[in-house]
Amino acid sequence: MKKAFWFITGIAAGLVAAKQLQENPKTKAIVDDVMVRVRELGDVVAEGFREREAELAAEKKPAAKPAAKAAGASTTPNA
Repeated sequence: MKKAFWFITGIAAGLVAAKQLQENPKTKAIVDDVMVRVRELGDVVAEGFREREAELAAEKKPAAKPAAKAAGASTTPNA
């Protein structure tokens, strides 16, 4: 029952927000400005991620393989 309440509350809040955007041009301008800033932030974060990924790829060295065991060597001690 709680989930249905919060679902309906979310729909109502979305409808109120949509109505405000339609009726108030200042609100629409603010939302548009916020969206531009969010896109710019996303672009900067993605660019930084790509740069760091390239740095890590350049620094990556192949892993050293473990030395092969000598023939006849045993890992269990003989008593």
